[in-house]
Amino acid sequence: MMSSHLCVLILFVLCGVFGDTDEVKSVSVTEGDSVTLNTDVTEVQRDDQILWKFGPQMTRIAEIYKHIIDMFDSNETFGDRLQLDSFTGSLTIRNIRTTDSGLYELQISSKRGNSYKTFNVTVYARLPVPVITSNSLKCSSSSVSSCSLLCSVVNVSDVTLSWYKGNSLLSSISASDLSISLSLPLEVEYQDKNTYSCVINNPISNQTKHLDITQLCHTCVVRESPLLYVLISLSVVILVICASMFHLCNKNNSGLEDEKSTSEYTQVIYSLQMKNLPQKSLQDVNR
Repeated sequence: MMSSHLCVLILFVLCGVFGDTDEVKSVSVTEGDSVTLNTDVTEVQRDDQILWKFGPQMTRIAEIYKHIIDMFDSNETFGDRLQLDSFTGSLTIRNIRTTDSGLYELQISSKRGNSYKTFNVTVYARLPVPVITSNSLKCSSSSVSSCSLLCSVVNVSDVTLSWYKGNSLLSSISASDLSISLSLPLEVEYQDKNTYSCVINNPISNQTKHLDITQLCHTCVVRESPLLYVLISLSVVILVICASMFHLCNKNNSGLEDEKSTSEYTQVIYSLQMKNLPQKSLQDVNR
């Protein structure tokens, strides 16, 4: 007899515990997606009451009672994005927004007793694709051995930004504040053949940008300007002209000097001849 009463007492306690539960379930979702908060009810009975509340004030947003659905004033907050399943009482939020994050409380009242369940919904913004830029000049000399890169994202929150070399983590930075910008530097060799990628992630999604070293990091190919060839050619022509003129001037000067020397030599010979002539001859010459 004592044992039967003890069993009834245990069953009563267990029924009381399981009939009035208060568990919290965490739900994470990406902005723009749909999420369904399940009641785990197989089928709502006529006398069952399914009541949903939301927010710090636990405002009523949806209810099923005696198979009648009442959405209260939820359209002020959710518009037409809430949907209540008349068969199970589960609540679906379509095109969910970051402002829909928070606590959702479910209260189920039936002949079997009352039960409670709380959903902690976290809505994460969609992640942008990281942008990789080069901090180096567009074209570096061959004497420079490394290239400076920067991976950046803007207007993000609750994310981690990381550089990977293959599957190995090189560096990372995290942010929990709302709508901030993140950037993470990286130094690589110009001739590096490894695979690098920049990854942004939150608890439920990620975006990856692979690095193309050949596009962002390359050494200069020195190309001589056509103007340089023109200047060199012009300089050569001027030098040739100057050399020719110099040679011509020297040649003319040499001719004049030779002619002068010949004239002087002729005068000297003439003078000598005149001195050697006899007096009579001189008179004949004078005649």
